[in-house]
Amino acid sequence: MVNIDTVYQRVLAFANKEQRGYVTPQEFNLFANQAQMEILNQYFYDVNQFGVRGGNDTEYSDMLSVLQEKLSELEVRTIDQPVISGVYDHRTIDDLYKLGTITTAGDTGVEIEQVNNNEWYHMRSAPLTRPTLTRPVFVNRIDGLNIYPSTIDKIDISYTKSPNTPSWAYFVVNEKALYNVNDSVNFELHSSEETELIYKILKFAGVAMKRDDIMRAAQNMEASQVQQEKQK
Repeated sequence: MVNIDTVYQRVLAFANKEQRGYVTPQEFNLFANQAQMEILNQYFYDVNQFGVRGGNDTEYSDMLSVLQEKLSELEVRTIDQPVISGVYDHRTIDDLYKLGTITTAGDTGVEIEQVNNNEWYHMRSAPLTRPTLTRPVFVNRIDGLNIYPSTIDKIDISYTKSPNTPSWAYFVVNEKALYNVNDSVNFELHSSEETELIYKILKFAGVAMKRDDIMRAAQNMEASQVQQEKQK
């Protein structure tokens, strides 16, 4: 978790430096959500890139482990989800961001492999490849997850949830916004992402205020941070 007030105060400190401008709470909240989702999207992009690379490269293996640790903060597991007539409607999961592992229900559950429509049509036509209780599959269709064989009536699901929308709440006292800790919502990202959030929010603010100096400064800070991490 990253404290939203800490991020906002650091953004203000930079934006106000040398009279660069003021980021209102409303603007900050908008940029904060954009920054959080951009970082989350980057996680999955990087995971996919490492998967394509493959191999036993220790450096990339370590980086993948770090990404998985960061994603673990948003991982949810639900058990004994009902499958009705061979279909599980995953759209009922309000906070679903990305599906993870799906297994048949129980302590000895079997992982259900995802296949596409073409693969399913080929599999069902051959006895040797037809799905069974020990080799189940699912197809993600518009009506939900179609589970095969259809005799499976319950499943366990792991998924990455959408993070809560960050919000810096405030009271107005003497025309000044004062932090309201009780109604605020912190970032649901790993604590190590605090500096990255600040960089991204500053870049968004620079675009919104049409201030190239803020954008350039934020980009330079981000590049410097990346270089420092590479040297570790």
